[in-house]
Amino acid sequence: MARRILIVDDDREIAGLIEIYLKNEGFETAKAHDGEQALARLAEEPFDLVVLDIMMPKLDGLEACRRIRETRELPILMVSAKAEDMDKILGLMTGADDYLIKPFNPLELLARVKSLLRRSYQYNKGVADDADEAVIEVGPLRIDRRSHLVEADGKPIRLTSTEFGILALLAASPGRVFSAEEIFQQVWKEKYFESNNTVMVHISKLRDKLEQEAGDKLIVTVWGVGYKIDG
Repeated sequence: MARRILIVDDDREIAGLIEIYLKNEGFETAKAHDGEQALARLAEEPFDLVVLDIMMPKLDGLEACRRIRETRELPILMVSAKAEDMDKILGLMTGADDYLIKPFNPLELLARVKSLLRRSYQYNKGVADDADEAVIEVGPLRIDRRSHLVEADGKPIRLTSTEFGILALLAASPGRVFSAEEIFQQVWKEKYFESNNTVMVHISKLRDKLEQEAGDKLIVTVWGVGYKIDG
């Protein structure tokens, strides 16, 4: 069954081009041209991923992303002509899983979309047949890799697919320190670039959620080396 992708961009030409690229790869698509339209489409129809522009009328992409994250964990690929690091960090902090700078190569867009979809749904497809292997317990957390669910003392914690991937990776090897490069390569399945601060931003968001729900950040920074979870 084809994955359904919502394209949100007020530039109808760009939205149309993105639609052509995605349809050529077998995806089903729908379009919205501002944040309000995007939220309305998401309320009415199921989608597997959102390609979301930032600069739009009525409701910009950042606010739309925040509102989507209030109820949904589906992958969000944010696209923008803003190329500064702080713009990227702001986009990721609002809940986007990845950030692509305009103008972009169509092949890069497709690679990012496929990577996000793989990451999002790999935990729902036969991660482990043995329940003992599929469930990780560390501190107050119970992480079920088959159902993509995380609980702290029985209370569910809502994570994006990227946050879940990072948490599952660290929790599966308690005490082991993972560098940002290792985390990026294992979770994103892409080559890591030294100036990439994506992992740092997602770790920060994940820590905030764990602290809020579990009363503890759990993830420890080993300065100059990487991150770990102590068993």
